[in-house]
Amino acid sequence: MAGFILIVIAACIFPGVILRTKSLLSGRKGPGFFQPVKDISVLMKKGSVFSTTTGLIFQIAPVVTLASILCSLMVIPFGEHRALLSFEGDFIFFSYMLAFGKFFTIIAALDTGSSFEGMGASREAFFSMLVEPAFFILLATFAMFTGYTSFSDIFNNFFITGNDYVMIYSIIGVYLLVQITLVENSRVPVDDPKTHLELTMIHEVMILDYSGFDKALIHIGSYLKFALYGSLIYNLIVPAEWNIFLQTFLFFTVQAFFAVIVGLTESFRARNKMNKNPKFILTLSAIAWIAFVVILIMTDKLV
Repeated sequence: MAGFILIVIAACIFPGVILRTKSLLSGRKGPGFFQPVKDISVLMKKGSVFSTTTGLIFQIAPVVTLASILCSLMVIPFGEHRALLSFEGDFIFFSYMLAFGKFFTIIAALDTGSSFEGMGASREAFFSMLVEPAFFILLATFAMFTGYTSFSDIFNNFFITGNDYVMIYSIIGVYLLVQITLVENSRVPVDDPKTHLELTMIHEVMILDYSGFDKALIHIGSYLKFALYGSLIYNLIVPAEWNIFLQTFLFFTVQAFFAVIVGLTESFRARNKMNKNPKFILTLSAIAWIAFVVILIMTDKLV
């Protein structure tokens, strides 16, 4: 339960840290840390407007997507505290709950009958398909390294395996998770959340027809996904047996540092050309595969 609550709290400040980082680096005063939360509160007070061409799928998609993300939060542990849901293979449940929510977002964009939103949905589905192997290979690497297939068991035993190369695995895992997060949340270098250039939009074009309360749910889900992946990164670099108060401090420190990295990336890195994105994403799978082979060699399981 502790991990679930901390992720929700981190999701409230994560987008604000990104905005402040980008504002400071561009020499602007910019909005405050809690401006995204204020924006969501304003949206939640407004009604939703639905096009006559949309159907039930379009109306329920934001709720289904947010519910799937909340369900995936339940399998993320915090320190020695096990997750709300913990069972063998729960990282498969985690992955496909997120995929389930993204599926509804994609078909909701198609439900509008707009070729413009269909273009964004096609790109979203394609990039998600390309990044999925990297995520599963990375999780398989951790499972092979620790001997467990549950997030709670993996992270509780990650630093007590006695392996001298655990820090190398942590660094590779953190790098891959950061890049996977940028792809899954449609951020730079794959997409630019602030762009309105028609030929390069991905996520933004998919939610153009949403307004009011439904759009607020979509933004909440996006913020929770950032904090969710940040929690995975935290679990990879902080041993589970440390003091609970120190862990809580480090949890928010890692989340803030992760948000700063996202802000730095979006301030100094240009968005890839659309035809370069598949190569960039497939590179992540290659790195994850190398890490997996290294694990096999180091654990003497490659014969």
